[in-house]
Amino acid sequence: MSKKVIFIDSVHPILKERLEKMGFQCDWMIDLKPIEIEEIIGNYEGAVIRSKFKFDAKILEKASQLKWIARSGAGMENIDLVAAKKLNIQCFNSPEGNRDAVAEHCIGLLLSLFNHLSRGDQEVRQGLWLREKNRGIELKGKTIGLIGYGFMGQALAQRLQGFGVTILAHDKYKEGFGTDQVKEVSLSELQANSDVISIHLPYTEETHYYVDEQFIANCKKPFYLINTARGKSLKTSALVSGLAAKKVLGACLDVSEFESLSFENLNKEELPQAFQDLIASDKVILSPHVAGWTVESYEKLSSYLANKILDNY
Repeated sequence: MSKKVIFIDSVHPILKERLEKMGFQCDWMIDLKPIEIEEIIGNYEGAVIRSKFKFDAKILEKASQLKWIARSGAGMENIDLVAAKKLNIQCFNSPEGNRDAVAEHCIGLLLSLFNHLSRGDQEVRQGLWLREKNRGIELKGKTIGLIGYGFMGQALAQRLQGFGVTILAHDKYKEGFGTDQVKEVSLSELQANSDVISIHLPYTEETHYYVDEQFIANCKKPFYLINTARGKSLKTSALVSGLAAKKVLGACLDVSEFESLSFENLNKEELPQAFQDLIASDKVILSPHVAGWTVESYEKLSSYLANKILDNY
């Protein structure tokens, strides 16, 4: 019997094509409900997912034939990695595939915020020509603090080097990564000196509400915040309070703590006042979780996954 792989989420077809060339039977089952997947998961050697399906311990126990799970993207929070390891199920992700997209998106968000591009565009379309109101500030000379120095943090640091900025980086689980261009620092040093703080952390219990009231209070000077990682790493109400107190000068957010699990929508019926205040602010620029969502990254995510899977066969 051929090796069987279930595609639970849609990904670039290059992954399916490459697996089929290696003799895998690939079943495209992206419209199944979770309960339907649970009933058949025991028939598969491999599974390809993005975000909508959660491989918890209960599901993994039923996946009696499963040897690997491939997650198209960086975050692995929808897989119980401890349970998977106990069951000898390999888990692959592909942060290499969208690191360039995320880094470029961060730059785009920040430059847009600094230069009021979104507001200025809307005003010109309304016949308004308000130059002084839209006077921008320059990135050159600023100190940028990166929290998390994995694929995304490193990709952003690379792109920032041409802007004449000072780059600080903090990573609780890494050391010895500093260079002439990037200074490795403690969290307190980063909070003391950064004009801009960009979050590049995976979502875990440890990073839930990583940026909260206390985090903002610990920053020694007013700063701009970028979050292209996970929405629940930032406490929205704390950000709103920080903006009101002018401790946070502005924010670039590609993610929201109120996103659904699959990142496909916001919970419109349950949006609190904090979110209403956030979207009313002209000091905030928002995008719908698309930082890593480019034409190029779509293919690269699948290509890197294919390489990793096939390297194990």
